[in-house]
Amino acid sequence: MIRIDSVSKTFRRARVLDGIDLDIGPGERVALIGSNGAGKTTLVRCLLGEYTHEGAITIDGRSPRHERTQVLGQVGFVPQLPPPLKMPVGQLIDFAAGLCGTPPQRIVELAARLGLEVATIADRPFVRLSGGMKQKLLIAIALGRDARVLILDEPAANLDPQARKVFFELLAERAQDATMLISSHRLNEVASLVNRVIELDMGKVVLDDRVAEDVNLTSLLQARITVRRADAALAKALAGWQFVDRGEGLLWEGLVAGADRLRFLGMISRYAGLVSDLQLTEQVPS
Repeated sequence: MIRIDSVSKTFRRARVLDGIDLDIGPGERVALIGSNGAGKTTLVRCLLGEYTHEGAITIDGRSPRHERTQVLGQVGFVPQLPPPLKMPVGQLIDFAAGLCGTPPQRIVELAARLGLEVATIADRPFVRLSGGMKQKLLIAIALGRDARVLILDEPAANLDPQARKVFFELLAERAQDATMLISSHRLNEVASLVNRVIELDMGKVVLDDRVAEDVNLTSLLQARITVRRADAALAKALAGWQFVDRGEGLLWEGLVAGADRLRFLGMISRYAGLVSDLQLTEQVPS
Protein backbone atom coordinates (compact mmCIF):
# COMPACT_ATOMS: atom_id res chain seq x y z
CA MET A 1 0.00 0.00 0.00
CA ILE A 2 2.83 2.42 0.94
CA ARG A 3 6.24 1.92 -0.64
CA ILE A 4 9.25 4.09 0.19
CA ASP A 5 12.43 3.46 -1.82
CA SER A 6 15.75 5.15 -0.93
CA VAL A 7 14.04 8.39 0.11
CA SER A 8 16.31 11.23 1.22
CA LYS A 9 15.56 14.89 1.90
CA THR A 10 17.98 17.75 2.47
CA PHE A 11 17.25 21.24 3.77
CA ARG A 12 20.12 23.74 3.34
CA ARG A 13 22.71 20.97 3.31
CA ALA A 14 21.18 19.34 6.41
CA ARG A 15 20.22 15.70 5.70
CA VAL A 16 16.81 15.25 7.34
CA LEU A 17 15.92 11.91 5.71
CA ASP A 18 18.77 9.61 4.75
CA GLY A 19 17.95 6.64 2.50
CA ILE A 20 14.62 5.49 3.94
CA ASP A 21 13.38 2.11 2.66
CA LEU A 22 9.98 0.88 3.87
CA ASP A 23 7.14 -1.30 2.60
CA ILE A 24 3.87 -0.96 4.53
CA GLY A 25 1.14 -3.39 3.52
CA PRO A 26 -2.67 -3.17 3.56
CA GLY A 27 -4.17 -3.37 7.05
CA GLU A 28 -0.94 -2.63 8.89
CA ARG A 29 -1.10 -0.19 11.79
CA VAL A 30 2.32 1.38 12.10
CA ALA A 31 3.72 3.56 14.89
CA LEU A 32 6.24 6.01 13.48
CA ILE A 33 8.25 7.12 16.50
CA GLY A 34 11.37 9.14 17.21
CA SER A 35 12.50 12.24 19.08
CA ASN A 36 11.91 15.74 17.79
CA GLY A 37 14.10 16.26 14.73
CA ALA A 38 14.27 12.55 13.89
CA GLY A 39 12.56 13.13 10.52
CA LYS A 40 9.00 11.96 11.24
CA THR A 41 7.19 15.11 10.13
CA THR A 42 9.37 15.45 7.03
CA LEU A 43 8.57 11.87 6.03
CA VAL A 44 4.85 12.51 6.56
CA ARG A 45 5.02 15.63 4.38
CA CYS A 46 6.75 13.62 1.66
CA LEU A 47 3.98 11.02 1.88
CA LEU A 48 1.44 13.80 1.37
CA GLY A 49 3.30 15.08 -1.68
CA GLU A 50 4.25 18.40 -0.08
CA TYR A 51 8.02 18.04 -0.56
CA THR A 52 10.27 17.07 -3.42
CA HIS A 53 12.81 14.41 -2.44
CA GLU A 54 15.33 11.92 -3.69
CA GLY A 55 14.10 8.35 -4.20
CA ALA A 56 10.52 7.25 -4.78
CA ILE A 57 7.28 7.07 -2.79
CA THR A 58 4.08 5.41 -3.96
CA ILE A 59 0.74 4.96 -2.24
CA ASP A 60 -1.33 2.24 -3.88
CA GLY A 61 0.99 2.49 -6.87
CA ARG A 62 0.66 6.26 -7.35
CA SER A 63 3.13 9.05 -6.64
CA PRO A 64 1.91 11.54 -3.99
CA ARG A 65 4.01 14.25 -5.60
CA HIS A 66 3.00 13.74 -9.22
CA GLU A 67 -0.54 12.36 -8.78
CA ARG A 68 -1.44 14.30 -5.68
CA THR A 69 -5.17 14.71 -6.30
CA GLN A 70 -5.70 10.99 -6.86
CA VAL A 71 -3.53 10.00 -3.90
CA LEU A 72 -4.99 12.48 -1.40
CA GLY A 73 -8.44 11.25 -2.35
CA GLN A 74 -7.48 7.97 -0.67
CA VAL A 75 -5.76 9.49 2.37
CA GLY A 76 -7.23 10.72 5.65
CA PHE A 77 -4.80 13.02 7.46
CA VAL A 78 -4.77 14.49 10.96
CA PRO A 79 -1.91 17.00 11.42
CA GLN A 80 -0.06 17.53 14.69
CA LEU A 81 -0.65 21.29 14.53
CA PRO A 82 -4.12 22.40 13.37
CA PRO A 83 -4.00 24.82 10.42
CA PRO A 84 -4.93 28.47 11.20
CA LEU A 85 -8.13 28.38 9.14
CA LYS A 86 -10.52 31.33 9.49
CA MET A 87 -13.27 29.43 7.66
CA PRO A 88 -16.43 28.82 9.75
CA VAL A 89 -16.78 25.26 11.01
CA GLY A 90 -19.92 24.51 9.01
CA GLN A 91 -18.33 25.77 5.81
CA LEU A 92 -15.16 23.79 6.50
CA ILE A 93 -17.16 20.58 6.90
CA ASP A 94 -19.04 21.20 3.64
CA PHE A 95 -15.76 21.96 1.85
CA ALA A 96 -13.99 18.86 3.19
CA ALA A 97 -16.99 16.63 2.43
CA GLY A 98 -17.17 17.97 -1.11
CA LEU A 99 -13.51 17.19 -1.77
CA CYS A 100 -13.89 13.50 -0.98
CA GLY A 101 -17.54 12.94 -1.91
CA THR A 102 -18.63 12.29 1.68
CA PRO A 103 -22.02 13.44 3.04
CA PRO A 104 -21.36 16.32 5.49
CA GLN A 105 -23.70 14.66 7.98
CA ARG A 106 -21.28 11.75 8.29
CA ILE A 107 -18.58 14.12 9.54
CA VAL A 108 -21.07 15.81 11.89
CA GLU A 109 -22.07 12.43 13.35
CA LEU A 110 -18.45 11.39 13.92
CA ALA A 111 -17.75 14.71 15.63
CA ALA A 112 -20.75 14.13 17.90
CA ARG A 113 -19.42 10.70 18.89
CA LEU A 114 -16.19 12.43 19.92
CA GLY A 115 -18.18 14.89 22.04
CA LEU A 116 -18.26 17.85 19.65
CA GLU A 117 -21.72 19.18 18.76
CA VAL A 118 -21.24 20.95 15.44
CA ALA A 119 -24.57 22.77 15.55
CA THR A 120 -23.38 24.92 18.45
CA ILE A 121 -20.19 26.06 16.69
CA ALA A 122 -21.13 25.95 13.00
CA ASP A 123 -20.70 29.71 12.57
CA ARG A 124 -17.52 29.97 14.61
CA PRO A 125 -14.18 30.29 12.74
CA PHE A 126 -12.13 27.11 13.03
CA VAL A 127 -9.13 29.09 14.30
CA ARG A 128 -11.13 30.24 17.36
CA LEU A 129 -11.91 26.72 18.59
CA SER A 130 -10.07 25.22 21.56
CA GLY A 131 -7.25 22.76 20.89
CA GLY A 132 -9.43 19.80 21.80
CA MET A 133 -12.32 20.96 19.61
CA LYS A 134 -10.00 21.44 16.63
CA GLN A 135 -8.57 17.96 17.11
CA LYS A 136 -12.00 16.33 17.30
CA LEU A 137 -13.14 18.08 14.14
CA LEU A 138 -9.98 17.17 12.22
CA ILE A 139 -10.34 13.53 13.27
CA ALA A 140 -14.00 13.52 12.20
CA ILE A 141 -13.03 14.96 8.79
CA ALA A 142 -10.21 12.43 8.32
CA LEU A 143 -12.29 9.42 9.35
CA GLY A 144 -15.39 10.70 7.57
CA ARG A 145 -13.98 9.80 4.16
CA ASP A 146 -13.56 6.27 2.82
CA ALA A 147 -9.78 6.53 2.99
CA ARG A 148 -7.61 3.48 2.38
CA VAL A 149 -4.70 5.15 4.18
CA LEU A 150 -4.85 7.07 7.46
CA ILE A 151 -1.86 9.26 8.39
CA LEU A 152 -2.25 10.51 11.94
CA ASP A 153 0.33 12.85 13.51
CA GLU A 154 -0.03 12.85 17.33
CA PRO A 155 -3.79 12.35 16.75
CA ALA A 156 -4.97 12.10 20.36
CA ALA A 157 -2.67 14.68 21.94
CA ASN A 158 -5.43 17.19 22.78
CA LEU A 159 -8.24 14.75 23.50
CA ASP A 160 -9.81 14.19 26.91
CA PRO A 161 -9.99 10.55 28.15
CA GLN A 162 -13.59 10.04 27.02
CA ALA A 163 -12.84 11.33 23.53
CA ARG A 164 -9.76 9.10 23.41
CA LYS A 165 -11.94 6.06 24.14
CA VAL A 166 -14.21 6.96 21.25
CA PHE A 167 -11.22 7.65 19.01
CA PHE A 168 -9.89 4.14 19.66
CA GLU A 169 -13.34 2.72 18.85
CA LEU A 170 -13.36 4.64 15.55
CA LEU A 171 -9.92 3.28 14.67
CA ALA A 172 -11.11 -0.24 15.49
CA GLU A 173 -13.98 0.22 13.03
CA ARG A 174 -11.44 1.02 10.30
CA ALA A 175 -8.81 -1.56 11.28
CA GLN A 176 -9.80 -4.08 8.60
CA ASP A 177 -10.03 -1.72 5.64
CA ALA A 178 -7.34 0.94 6.16
CA THR A 179 -3.57 1.12 6.46
CA MET A 180 -2.62 3.38 9.38
CA LEU A 181 0.56 5.35 10.03
CA ILE A 182 0.48 6.94 13.48
CA SER A 183 3.31 9.34 14.26
CA SER A 184 4.36 10.13 17.83
CA HIS A 185 7.52 11.00 19.76
CA ARG A 186 6.40 8.73 22.64
CA LEU A 187 5.86 5.01 22.06
CA ASN A 188 3.56 4.64 25.08
CA GLU A 189 1.06 7.00 23.40
CA VAL A 190 0.52 4.66 20.46
CA ALA A 191 1.98 1.22 21.30
CA SER A 192 -1.39 -0.35 22.03
CA LEU A 193 -2.86 0.88 18.73
CA VAL A 194 -0.39 -0.72 16.34
CA ASN A 195 1.03 -4.01 15.08
CA ARG A 196 4.36 -2.61 13.85
CA VAL A 197 6.82 -0.04 15.22
CA ILE A 198 9.21 1.97 13.05
CA GLU A 199 11.68 4.29 14.78
CA LEU A 200 13.57 7.08 13.06
CA ASP A 201 16.74 8.70 14.36
CA MET A 202 18.81 11.27 12.47
CA GLY A 203 16.78 10.57 9.35
CA LYS A 204 17.43 6.81 9.33
CA VAL A 205 15.31 3.79 10.25
CA VAL A 206 16.89 2.38 13.42
CA LEU A 207 14.08 -0.01 14.38
CA ASP A 208 11.44 -1.85 12.35
CA ASP A 209 9.69 -4.47 14.44
CA ARG A 210 6.39 -6.32 14.62
CA VAL A 211 4.49 -6.21 17.90
CA ALA A 212 1.88 -8.52 19.34
CA GLU A 213 -1.73 -7.67 18.57
CA ASP A 214 -3.10 -8.56 21.99
CA VAL A 215 -4.99 -5.32 22.65
CA ASN A 216 -8.63 -4.99 21.67
CA LEU A 217 -9.10 -1.35 20.61
CA THR A 218 -12.61 -1.29 22.05
CA SER A 219 -11.81 -2.92 25.41
CA LEU A 220 -12.07 -1.07 28.73
CA LEU A 221 -10.17 -1.52 31.96
CA GLN A 222 -12.08 -1.26 35.24
CA ALA A 223 -9.51 0.44 37.49
CA ARG A 224 -9.46 0.55 41.28
CA ILE A 225 -6.68 2.44 43.06
CA THR A 226 -5.99 2.58 46.80
CA VAL A 227 -3.51 5.16 48.11
CA ARG A 228 -1.74 5.56 51.45
CA ARG A 229 -2.86 9.16 51.93
CA ALA A 230 -4.92 11.76 50.11
CA ASP A 231 -2.89 13.88 47.71
CA ALA A 232 -4.13 16.94 45.82
CA ALA A 233 -1.89 16.41 42.76
CA LEU A 234 -2.94 12.76 42.38
CA ALA A 235 -6.59 13.72 42.87
CA LYS A 236 -6.32 16.29 40.08
CA ALA A 237 -4.64 13.79 37.76
CA LEU A 238 -7.27 11.11 38.39
CA ALA A 239 -10.10 13.63 37.97
CA GLY A 240 -8.65 14.35 34.54
CA TRP A 241 -9.20 10.68 33.74
CA GLN A 242 -12.76 11.01 35.09
CA PHE A 243 -12.11 8.79 38.10
CA VAL A 244 -14.50 8.95 41.05
CA ASP A 245 -13.37 9.37 44.67
CA ARG A 246 -14.90 6.50 46.67
CA GLY A 247 -13.22 7.14 50.01
CA GLU A 248 -12.05 10.62 51.01
CA GLY A 249 -9.20 10.62 48.51
CA LEU A 250 -7.97 7.15 49.50
CA LEU A 251 -9.93 4.98 47.06
CA TRP A 252 -10.50 5.81 43.38
CA GLU A 253 -12.44 4.01 40.66
CA GLY A 254 -12.77 4.62 36.94
CA LEU A 255 -12.60 3.24 33.41
CA VAL A 256 -9.54 3.35 31.16
CA ALA A 257 -9.58 2.55 27.46
CA GLY A 258 -7.62 -0.65 26.89
CA ALA A 259 -5.53 1.06 24.21
CA ASP A 260 -4.66 3.80 26.72
CA ARG A 261 -3.25 1.47 29.38
CA LEU A 262 0.41 2.40 28.91
CA ARG A 263 -0.35 6.10 29.00
CA PHE A 264 -2.44 5.61 32.16
CA LEU A 265 0.21 3.50 33.89
CA GLY A 266 2.81 6.11 32.95
CA MET A 267 0.73 8.75 34.71
CA ILE A 268 0.22 6.57 37.79
CA SER A 269 3.95 5.77 37.97
CA ARG A 270 4.58 9.39 38.94
CA TYR A 271 2.71 8.68 42.19
CA ALA A 272 4.05 5.16 42.79
CA GLY A 273 5.07 6.00 46.34
CA LEU A 274 1.45 6.77 47.25
CA VAL A 275 -0.20 3.73 45.66
CA SER A 276 -0.78 0.75 47.97
CA ASP A 277 -3.00 -1.25 45.61
CA LEU A 278 -3.82 -1.08 41.89
CA GLN A 279 -6.33 -3.37 40.18
CA LEU A 280 -7.05 -3.38 36.43
CA THR A 281 -9.73 -5.71 35.12
CA GLU A 282 -10.24 -5.87 31.36
CA GLN A 283 -13.75 -5.79 29.92
CA VAL A 284 -13.98 -6.75 26.24
CA PRO A 285 -17.30 -5.87 24.54
CA SER A 286 -19.05 -8.86 23.04
